[in-house]
Amino acid sequence: MSTDTLIHSSTEKVAEPAEPSKLTNLLRHDLPASLVVFLVALPLSLGIAIASGAPIMAGLIAAIVGGVVAGAIGGSPLQVSGPAAGLTVVVAELIDKLGWQLTCLVTVGAGVLQILFGLSRMARAALAISPVVVHAMLAGIGVTIALQQVHVLLGGTSESSAFANITALPGQLLDLNIDDALIGGAVIAILLGWRMLPAAMRKVPAPLVAVVVATGISVLLPTDVARIEFDGSLFDSIGLPAMPDGQWSAVIMGIVTVALIASVESLLSAVAVDKMHNGPRSDFNREMLGQGSANMVSGAIGGLPITGVIVRSTTNVAAGAMSRASTIMHGGWVLLFSALLASVVQLIPKSALAGLLIVIGIQLVKMTHIKLARRTGDIWIYGVTLLGVVFLNLLEGVLVGLALAFGLLLWRIVRASIHTDEVAAGRWRVAIEGSCTFLALPRISAALASVPGGNVVDVDMTVDFVDHAAYDAITEWAAKYEANGGTVRINEVGGALMSSATAGPPIREAVDAPLRDMLAPRSADVSAPQSERSPAIAPIIDGIASYHRRHAPLMQPHMTELKDGQAPDSLFLTCADSRVMPNIITGTGPGDLFTVRNVGNLIPSNRADSSIEAALAFGIDELGVSSVVVCGHSGCGAMNALDGGACEPDWDGDPAVGEWLRHARTTMTNFASGHPVARAAEDAGFAPIDRLGMVNVATQLQTLTRHPVVGPAYSDGRVRLVGLFFDIATAQVIEISQSGISHIRS
Repeated sequence: MSTDTLIHSSTEKVAEPAEPSKLTNLLRHDLPASLVVFLVALPLSLGIAIASGAPIMAGLIAAIVGGVVAGAIGGSPLQVSGPAAGLTVVVAELIDKLGWQLTCLVTVGAGVLQILFGLSRMARAALAISPVVVHAMLAGIGVTIALQQVHVLLGGTSESSAFANITALPGQLLDLNIDDALIGGAVIAILLGWRMLPAAMRKVPAPLVAVVVATGISVLLPTDVARIEFDGSLFDSIGLPAMPDGQWSAVIMGIVTVALIASVESLLSAVAVDKMHNGPRSDFNREMLGQGSANMVSGAIGGLPITGVIVRSTTNVAAGAMSRASTIMHGGWVLLFSALLASVVQLIPKSALAGLLIVIGIQLVKMTHIKLARRTGDIWIYGVTLLGVVFLNLLEGVLVGLALAFGLLLWRIVRASIHTDEVAAGRWRVAIEGSCTFLALPRISAALASVPGGNVVDVDMTVDFVDHAAYDAITEWAAKYEANGGTVRINEVGGALMSSATAGPPIREAVDAPLRDMLAPRSADVSAPQSERSPAIAPIIDGIASYHRRHAPLMQPHMTELKDGQAPDSLFLTCADSRVMPNIITGTGPGDLFTVRNVGNLIPSNRADSSIEAALAFGIDELGVSSVVVCGHSGCGAMNALDGGACEPDWDGDPAVGEWLRHARTTMTNFASGHPVARAAEDAGFAPIDRLGMVNVATQLQTLTRHPVVGPAYSDGRVRLVGLFFDIATAQVIEISQSGISHIRS
């Protein structure tokens, strides 16, 4: 069951109290989150202004405008905008060449160009970025922040580059300020230990508590710590940009540079933020309109250029923000404290904020992402992108990562797998898989030449692409081999046929047309709005018509054998999610599986659901199945709801969904206690929700062993219990046992 379905049904059922719910979210989630983001944004904005060589208040102006204008207009509800470290070098060069007022004009011009980007609807190209590059970008930003702020935590100042921060660290350790280190260490200890407290206490954001406690300690005790400092009044710093005097070429180049970098950073950040929450997805074109409007306003009143900032956005999501109200309020807090309560802000120790930023930075490096990159063969992309972001800059690091990802993709696409085996006396097999192009000719020729003459040779071609060069090489070899007394049989298993190489330009065909049509989803694009999808019955009617034309004649003889009854071997209990295809993932046909589906593939331990009870009793007592299979899947909406508290009495979602998911309380208990399956799944690089889904499968197997119908059959050896997990992203099926997980090899 998808998360969208759960959310959608919940929205329909509780439509009446919509407004109170928004107010509750505002007070309970968005308001405290805005304060936490404000605490992060304030020192970052001041530090970026200093590093750029701009007036210090220009950073605060940009933070205010980024929060209010970009937050209100932009298309990424939980993204927080403001001055960004990625533009520091560019802005510093502009100020050096053009001066501050002309740099403000460049910011205004960059905003106009960004608005044109949004109106041209070209921003969705950001979705083409490989997820591993986004994960590595986040990790690189986290490492950069940690390297910078560790110097501040030790009582010093950060250097201009990651390399300089690393080389200066030994000297900083010898010259540390013990008071700063203790204050920063206290913040880190509170943040790391907060998750161990009772749930009621954890409703207060840990960063807010940590900074308040650290500030109180630094004020009440005789400490020598560096604190935030303001230079002048916020309103005195507001000023209009100047017009250029013969420097138009430099101004135009600056406008284009700032617009491109700011747009890429904002879109990358929006993509990354979308991966952190289950709320509404970003409208990238609208986000460009919001970013452009914010830059026009910021430049016009003397602020730095603005982008979507991943550090603030991550903090916003982690602090529990639910809507754009948090982003807007954070801008209001910056304005309020900068203008009216500057003395309060200046009590905060820099080392306290450094401790906060170090934890945020470290949390951006996720072991799950690293393990996933290893599992999918993308670890080099991850590592190179991370190092590029840390030691070059964000844009250059991402570009290097994308170039490497594209090169690896090209290599994987054009690479053919070629194997030669002697299967029996006088019989050889040459297997060619992948894309059969001229690039593979040396390996194809070597493999074919290695086959001794006078044998029967099967050339199995499971390929999706054949060009004329490969066709010539294979057919010429086959003709010569047969002329010398051998036999060659070319078996074309893949979608691309040898005959297509001479019929016209080569095309890619992964599978044959009938199989492709059978497996292709009949529904509309799931990313399209509901109003744009075709009527629900239309794909079904079209599918039935296609079935009658293509598959019914092939199915009819087999179905005739089944017309008088069924004798399935297995009872297959799985989730109602439309992406789980029992017969396809198990390679079974009609009559092989007695399938039972429900939300979350649950088996109530108290026999509360008569439908599940009837299915189990009928499958074992009447049909005599030899196994009961429980199959979960990745990205399960039921598991997402469980993680969000659906099995708790005070859950504010759909009552029916909550009542059903309370049957999964044992799953949550097992997961929280560190079930062996959860540990094995974490080691394999699976995300927390998928680890919960695997533990849920193991828990349902435990329930079956105690079930009044299944338990005795299991104890007598009449029924086997099997746990499976369908990983949708890789289309792989994993076996689940009480002790761990294992991949089922082909």
